[in-house]
Amino acid sequence: MSDSFRDALFSPLQRESFRKLLAAEHAGTSVQIAALSRDFDGIVEANALVATDDEHDPEGSSTAFERAHVAALLAQARDHLTDLDRALERLEEGDYGRCEGCGEPIPTQRLEVRPAARTCIRCAAG
Repeated sequence: MSDSFRDALFSPLQRESFRKLLAAEHAGTSVQIAALSRDFDGIVEANALVATDDEHDPEGSSTAFERAHVAALLAQARDHLTDLDRALERLEEGDYGRCEGCGEPIPTQRLEVRPAARTCIRCAAG
């Protein structure tokens, strides 16, 4: 992507602002993943210490739900981290902020709220 295209979408100051926003969200998501991983490991470890039969143990179903819930949150956080990595790559390549659906610029307000957004609101809804 040419520098003139990059400059047309965002000023250097805006690009640096988005780079910082993406880096901060990346760091926060990494912390969240570490915490969720510890929670998940703790649930598995606690469950392994107790020889229970999930079918007959009144706590078994809630433990299984808790484990599944934390696993789902962990998967979402990992997916978000991947999305942030891709957004950083798009920023470096000059494609950041352009809708992957229609090719139009994604509003700055949307990128400030969802920095890893790949589509404009219209394309995301449709």
